[in-house]
Amino acid sequence: MQALFAKGEAVGALLKARRETVAVAESSAGGLVSASLLAVPGASAYFLGGAVVYTATAREQLLGITATEMAGMRSSSEPYAMLLARTLRTRFGTVWGIAETGASGPSGNRYGDAAGHSCLAISGPVEVVVTLETGHGDRAANMRAFGVALLDLFEKSLSGR
Repeated sequence: MQALFAKGEAVGALLKARRETVAVAESSAGGLVSASLLAVPGASAYFLGGAVVYTATAREQLLGITATEMAGMRSSSEPYAMLLARTLRTRFGTVWGIAETGASGPSGNRYGDAAGHSCLAISGPVEVVVTLETGHGDRAANMRAFGVALLDLFEKSLSGR
C-alpha cells in the first residue's frame, strides 16, 4: 500500500502545482485510487469526486451512462475505460477524468478476461488508454497493481512523458 499512497502523493503534488482537478472512476481497484489521492493533505484543491463503478446499476445511477451508450461495447475494455474517463471529466467539470475497469480475481470476469486484466484511461488535455495484465489471480495484489498503474499512467500524462 505504501507504493500506492506514495504515487497518490506525487500525483497530488503535480495537480496542486498545475492547479488542475480530477475525478476518478474505479471498478476492480475498489476505491484505492481515490483513497490514495485523498490521503494527501489539501486534496480538496484537486479531487472533485469519484465513484466505484462496479455494476451496470452503478454505471447508470452514478454516471448516467445508458444502455444506448453501451451498445456494442463491453465492460473491462479500453473503449469502456475511456468512456468512463470522459464521462467523469464532463459531469464533474474537471481538467482530468481517470478510470479503471477490469477483473481483480481470483477468477476472470464474465466477458472472458483473465484475473489480473485491467483497462486504464486518462482523459484530459491528453488522452491515453492501456491494458494491464498481471498474469495472476491474487485479488488484493491486483487491486493494488491496478491502482498504482492508473496513478503511474496519470503521473506520466501530467508530466508529459
